[in-house]
Amino acid sequence: METAIYVRVSTEEQAQEGFSIRAQEQKLKDYARIKEWSIFNIYVDEGISGKNITGRPAVNQMIEDIKSGHIKNVVVFKIDRLTRNTADLAYLIELFNDYSCTFNSLMESIDTHTASGRMFIKIIGIFAEFERENIVERTRLGFERKAKEGYSLCTTHASYGYMRDKGQKIQTINEKEAVIVREIFDMYVNQKKALIGIAKILNIRQVPTKFNTNWTANAVRDILQNCNYIGKVRYSVKDKKRNFETAGLHEPIIEEELFYEAKRIIEKNKKITKTKKPRTENYYLGFLYCPKCDSKLSTHGSYYKKKDGTEKYTSSYKCGRGQFKACDFGKVSHNKINIAFEKYMKRLKDIESKKKQRATPEIRQEILEETLNKLNHRENELWRLYIEGRIGFTEYKAVKNKLDADKKETQDKINKLNASESIPIISKEDIIMEFVDRWHEFTDIERREFLTKFVKKIDITIAKSENEIRWVVVVDNVEFV
Repeated sequence: METAIYVRVSTEEQAQEGFSIRAQEQKLKDYARIKEWSIFNIYVDEGISGKNITGRPAVNQMIEDIKSGHIKNVVVFKIDRLTRNTADLAYLIELFNDYSCTFNSLMESIDTHTASGRMFIKIIGIFAEFERENIVERTRLGFERKAKEGYSLCTTHASYGYMRDKGQKIQTINEKEAVIVREIFDMYVNQKKALIGIAKILNIRQVPTKFNTNWTANAVRDILQNCNYIGKVRYSVKDKKRNFETAGLHEPIIEEELFYEAKRIIEKNKKITKTKKPRTENYYLGFLYCPKCDSKLSTHGSYYKKKDGTEKYTSSYKCGRGQFKACDFGKVSHNKINIAFEKYMKRLKDIESKKKQRATPEIRQEILEETLNKLNHRENELWRLYIEGRIGFTEYKAVKNKLDADKKETQDKINKLNASESIPIISKEDIIMEFVDRWHEFTDIERREFLTKFVKKIDITIAKSENEIRWVVVVDNVEFV
């Protein structure tokens, strides 16, 4: 296990208490040797106080090495060598947890491999959670106070139409965006245009949003409902219990009369719509993504009269962003999707069948057991070389650690293979076989249920080969659950 040794002493401590850097280092090296840990590096902060971790180059370098995955274990002489600050200790313990790094303290006998060590971690976690909640509460109270004083918080960004440069307390008008805000209110209130219609107009004119994305009906509605534009500040919009509006210190963009008229129209036009569910025929809905913008495809259906006078329903899929003029992908018929999907799954079945023929479970286990025998033989040979004095202890430990890791990995594969034979697991291959063999027997409802259970995403492209007159649909990839 790659281990970091951390030692620290301040000048005052070394003089008064005899906490020698070298003494700490030697004891920790001996401890690591007894535990058979591989030492990745020794980190030394000499003559530096432990009141916090800022300004301590060695501990900060160790943190970076942990994040990079080089270290999986940290050992210190005493906890106060690492830090004397409770908040810093909680942060470090949480960091160790996040990166699967164990922690040991020699004098306090803390080892997170043990039950008592894990109990210590849990206690530290309780203090860390308490500290986080205190920080959140203080931050929330600070935000509320600022809002009540009339400052726009702009916690992520200023509202469209405003800007707040670094160091500024009060947001100012972005005149280029403010022109668009005034247009939106005018189109909605005076010209009686719908939200979708306004979004289309802005997208056709290539007017960017705050983040250079396309306009949608929801984005337009957010503009019309934002009281920032009449010089007010709003706080905690999503939490009705804490939500409030108050007079702001910034300049308004529109008149109050226009804002409240827009608000009245929105309230009047509100309607409750049920979530659209796919028709039986549209069983690919929710799995298809636009090949141009990667948005989910929605359904489109129409009826036409056959020669015998009966009506027939045809279904297709189209990009939802098309209604906002944000994507020019047209539509693709359900039948073409179905043909392409079946072709893809048949190709996949052929590939998986060949793989299975090449490596049955019996052959895979035989290869793994042979590999394990070779590793055991190399381990015995390594021990003989060490006993005969032909290699040193450092070289022996380095090679031994690598052999141990390879043996563990091989044994884990064998165990997994044995477990898979005793416990039935639905594999990707099983899904493919079930699909290809029974797809034509499934009803539309059964096909929908099959996709919902096993498939997460279907990637398609629209292609045209040299020998084909019409455009065809190709399924490039199926992502299984």
